[in-house]
Amino acid sequence: IIDIVVASVLMSMGMMMVSPAMISLPIKLMLFVLADGWSLIIGSLVQSFSP
Repeated sequence: IIDIVVASVLMSMGMMMVSPAMISLPIKLMLFVLADGWSLIIGSLVQSFSP
């Protein structure tokens, strides 16, 4: 979803030569950090191994 939004925004601004991956990767990393991704991943791993 983020890639499609970034690509459409870049195309509407006329920036066809800019790769959408260069813009969307930092956005995805910020979203992962803001959503406390490491805690969610570690917590689900611990829950999957607990009896």
